[in-house]
Amino acid sequence: MTDARRAAVWGLVAAHAAARDRRVSVADVCAVAVPSVQVNGAWVIAGSGRGPAFVMGVSDLAGEQLAELQLTLGEGPCHDVLAGGAPVLASDLDDDHLGRRWPAFAAEACGLGAAAVFAFPLTIGVIQAGVMGLYRASPGPLAGRQLGDCLLLADIATALLLAGADGTADGDGTRLDGQAPDLAAHRAEVDQATGMLTVQLGVTAAEAFARLQAYAYAQDRRLADVAGDIVARRLRLRPDPPRGGKQ
Repeated sequence: MTDARRAAVWGLVAAHAAARDRRVSVADVCAVAVPSVQVNGAWVIAGSGRGPAFVMGVSDLAGEQLAELQLTLGEGPCHDVLAGGAPVLASDLDDDHLGRRWPAFAAEACGLGAAAVFAFPLTIGVIQAGVMGLYRASPGPLAGRQLGDCLLLADIATALLLAGADGTADGDGTRLDGQAPDLAAHRAEVDQATGMLTVQLGVTAAEAFARLQAYAYAQDRRLADVAGDIVARRLRLRPDPPRGGKQ
C-alpha cells in the first residue's frame, strides 16, 4: 500500500466533499467507497462494543437498512467487528456457515439485496471508534486492490470520527464527525429512550438498550422509530415480572 495510493484515496474523499461545498465527513467516505471498492453501498457506525452504537453515515437506503438491521438484531459482521476488533469478510451470505452464524441477519440481508458484506474496524491503537461496512449485490471476495482501499478508507473514517468526537456542528447542521442531521436526531432519541428505560424498568443503561433492541426486533420495526415512540410517550415497556411470581 503506497503513499501515493493513500494520497489518492484521501484526494477522492476531499474532492467529493468539495464538490458539495461541505467539510469532509464519513458520508464522503461512504460515497467514495462504492466506486473505489466496486460495491453497491457503504455505511459507518460509531461505537466501541461497550454500549449503544449509532449509524453515522450511509451511501444509500439499503446501506442504512443493513446497518440498522445489525444494530437491532445484535448480530452480523459489523456487530462481530465491534465485539472482536478484527475485519469480517462475508463474501457469500448464502453460505450455510454464515446462515448458522447470523441466522436472522443473513436471511434479512439477502432480502434487502445484499449477497456479500464486508466490515472493518475503525481503530487507532487501543481506541475503538466504530466500524465501516460495505455490501455487494453479488457474492465474491474483495480483490487485493479493493481490500487495500477499504483499509485506507477505514483509516480516514476513523480520523474523521475521532476529530468530531465533541459532537460540534458545521454551518449546515451536519456534525463534524459526519452524521447528517436526521441521523443525529435518531441518535439523540435512542440515547433519550435508553435513559428513560433505565428509570422505567429499573435496569442499567446496557440492559435498557438491550430491551430496546429486543422490542424493535420482535415488532419488526426500526430501532430509531421505537425510540421515538418511547420519547414521545406513545410506548411504554413494562418491567420483567419477578422470578417465581407474578408482576
